[in-house]
Amino acid sequence: MSVRAVVAKDFLDARRAKIVWLVGIHYTLLIALFFLYVRLGSADGPPDLLVALWNMVFVGAVFVPAIALVAAYLSIAGERESGSIKHLLSTPVSRRDVVLGKYVSRAGIVAASLVLGFAVAAVLAVAWFDSLHTAVFVQIAALTTMYALAYVAVAVGISAVTASRSRAMAGALGFYLMTNLVTLNDDISGLAGIEYVLNTVLGLGIGEDPIQFVGMLTNPTRAYLVATVGVFPDGLLETMDLPAPDTLSWYVQPEIAVVILGLWLLLPVLVGVRQFERANIS
Repeated sequence: MSVRAVVAKDFLDARRAKIVWLVGIHYTLLIALFFLYVRLGSADGPPDLLVALWNMVFVGAVFVPAIALVAAYLSIAGERESGSIKHLLSTPVSRRDVVLGKYVSRAGIVAASLVLGFAVAAVLAVAWFDSLHTAVFVQIAALTTMYALAYVAVAVGISAVTASRSRAMAGALGFYLMTNLVTLNDDISGLAGIEYVLNTVLGLGIGEDPIQFVGMLTNPTRAYLVATVGVFPDGLLETMDLPAPDTLSWYVQPEIAVVILGLWLLLPVLVGVRQFERANIS
């Protein structure tokens, strides 16, 4: 048995998890509602698809991690608690194959659940807006998928280092709260606390860009949002009170954010492989 065999077996088991598809359908409905809001709110001129696409980014920032984490947080921990992992490991399959196979399987399921949202968004874009902005749409879809797979990697990593459903759930929920719901409010985010300590308490005068870079490194949601900024024209960024990329330091450019997002795709899985190979499965 190899990674391919683990993927085939896990995909057949995981696709029955209706909650993944349920969350994916809700994501699709929210995209449609935000597109409709932009369509109906543009009475003074033609509706702007770029605004609708920015809304799709915001919806994705909140709901895509939920889809990914729900799909993958029990991928290994659930089988360890039930004992079925012992049967899997009794076959010619390594622990590395298990982690990699679970990741590929759950990543495929999550990517498939996002296709519905992208397809509906594309249909609405053609039906309701004057310009499709194909390049912007395709780049957002690609970045959102990359973002989703980064959270799948985190969920599989968490699942690989925990031995029970409750611990895996706590780890996934805690990561979601700290990197998503909290980070969307700058006043209570972890970066706000870091900035307060460095600049207010210690008086170091650290600029905004270095702090933003820390946020990109430690938080896939921030890396995703910075990466998507590079997709939109400067005119839209001004209306959204967002800085244009050419006003930022080189290390907080959208291209750097894409690279960091790529690291989030790899490192949690590698950590999961390392820890799972050392785990005592009795």
